[in-house]
Amino acid sequence: MAQESVPYTVRPPVPLQVGDVKTEISRPGVYVIDVTFPKYQPVDVEEITFKNYYTAFLTVKIQQKRPSETVACPAVWHTCIRNLRLMPNPHTEEGSQDYVSLQRHQMLCDTDHVISLRLILRQPSPVWLNFNLEELQINPTKKQSPQKRVSCWLSHLPQEEQLQNLHKGLPDPDKVSSEVQQMWVLTEMMRANQSTASIGRFDVDGCYDINLLSYT
Repeated sequence: MAQESVPYTVRPPVPLQVGDVKTEISRPGVYVIDVTFPKYQPVDVEEITFKNYYTAFLTVKIQQKRPSETVACPAVWHTCIRNLRLMPNPHTEEGSQDYVSLQRHQMLCDTDHVISLRLILRQPSPVWLNFNLEELQINPTKKQSPQKRVSCWLSHLPQEEQLQNLHKGLPDPDKVSSEVQQMWVLTEMMRANQSTASIGRFDVDGCYDINLLSYT
């Protein structure tokens, strides 16, 4: 099952001119694309995926807004991907339309509480007139369910604490043992009373009844 991407807004690419802007051969060798989230809601970024379209090098910068920071604090740009080579040779087709996945562990900085991204695309080759990134997806970090967090917490407890949690709610074994002994004593007393009542010809001391002896 594919992971759900975070909704975002992409601003139009801003070209940075390479060469003399007065000549016909001038062309933008760099594009800057800003990506923002709705209402600047912070996102914990786990993965960035896209399909390349003739971009040779990619740099990714992020702005973060942590809960401890006030509104007045200016958001600073941090570089999390620097000059990643997407095409082995900018002048050839290889890698020009590959699918790329950038995982959290590959990034140069922490990617929590991200409010915006800046993608800097470079293509130094004059062979390609246009270059871009397509099918951009920004996937957030998966949140653990409460049950999974409790299970994970229990797995890190010492063995004795795990046993205490497993036995929680069960009766005290010492109390159960004492009650079983009391039940056994009562049972034995009832058996003794029944045996005495069924003898008939014998008294409590086990002697024959005097009247029966004289009759015989």
